[in-house]
Amino acid sequence: MAGPLTGIRVLDLSRVMAGPWSAQMLADLGAEVIKVERPKSGDDTRHWGPPWLKDSEGNDTAESAYYLSTNRGKHSITIDINQPEGRALILELAAKSDIVIENFKTGALDKKGLGYQAMSADHPGIIYCSITGFGQTGPMAQDAGYDYLIQAQAGLMSITGVADGNPGAGPQRVGLAVADLTTGMNATVAILAALHHKNMTGEGQYIDMALLDVQVSWLANQAQNYFCSGNAPTRTGEYHPNLAPYQPFPTADGQVIIAIGNDSQFQQFCRLAQCEEVATDERFSVNPQRVKNREALVDIMSAITQTQDSRYWMELLSSNNVPCGPIQNIEEAFNDPQVKARGMQVELEHPKIGKVQTVANPIKFSKTQQEYKKAPPMLGEDTDNVLSKVLEKDSAQIAALREQGIV
Repeated sequence: MAGPLTGIRVLDLSRVMAGPWSAQMLADLGAEVIKVERPKSGDDTRHWGPPWLKDSEGNDTAESAYYLSTNRGKHSITIDINQPEGRALILELAAKSDIVIENFKTGALDKKGLGYQAMSADHPGIIYCSITGFGQTGPMAQDAGYDYLIQAQAGLMSITGVADGNPGAGPQRVGLAVADLTTGMNATVAILAALHHKNMTGEGQYIDMALLDVQVSWLANQAQNYFCSGNAPTRTGEYHPNLAPYQPFPTADGQVIIAIGNDSQFQQFCRLAQCEEVATDERFSVNPQRVKNREALVDIMSAITQTQDSRYWMELLSSNNVPCGPIQNIEEAFNDPQVKARGMQVELEHPKIGKVQTVANPIKFSKTQQEYKKAPPMLGEDTDNVLSKVLEKDSAQIAALREQGIV
């Protein structure tokens, strides 16, 4: 079975994380994605190492892990867009594409004649998605945006990390480029919505995605906590601001997460832990009271959970509908039987290096399927193929483009 986006062509003018992440998702869904890169240097993330992909003999290659994480399934073509001939090639490719994704600074491609107005003039059905740090409007529209800055400015770091008054307190960044990744996901949602609109009306459209907008929107319940209370949420470290108990608990040999989401689960825990009197204590009988009296509750529960090892609690609680699980590192996560059963690690054949391991797309379809047809491409490996098959350039024309340094 082919992917649901088979027959859709994407021109990916983006680099680093947010745009490439969206384009990789579209490739997984079956779209043909042509990634345009700078000659010689390519996407910035090609140089963001170590670590590097190792060849079959265990030697480092020039392919960075960072680049590999977000460029599966694409065709790499090198074009110098600073030359008129290079810009002409981009317009030719856009004319044969359904979607364009770019993450240049606001207005940068307009100045080169590669903005939405230029592309849509002769191709009104084009869907053109621009991804920037701060969007196309507002006082910061011209500023460059980076994930770390966005996490700080959007308020995410103010609610991430150890609570004030405890050792190690202070704002912390999330361990992933979460603003980039969530913007890539939102861009994919927007593109698919625009594609549906195009299928109904024939009209393409322009999509303005900003990392700051997305990260603010992903404050979710914490934003609503602020709207409802008038107080800015603060760092709570290991515990949840709206639920209790919902945090790590010590065991005889480590820690487990106990994530109780309702009163019946808490009553079940107390029965299993043989502390039924805690469930009927007015300080803990309902969630609002448990949140209010969290410290006293955690002291009681910690004394109980330390009497048995982690496996005991995970098996006892999980089998009785009380959410409980391990705190795993990334190696342990990929060796987790549930993760393995869900097929979340994909092995691809690289034409020159060997096998490449990548994280699978999490979407599961009943009628169609994900497509993992191509390892993240080496710089420019598909230039000749794209020029000949998509733009119908002959060998002499391609050779001339190479001689002029355009591709």
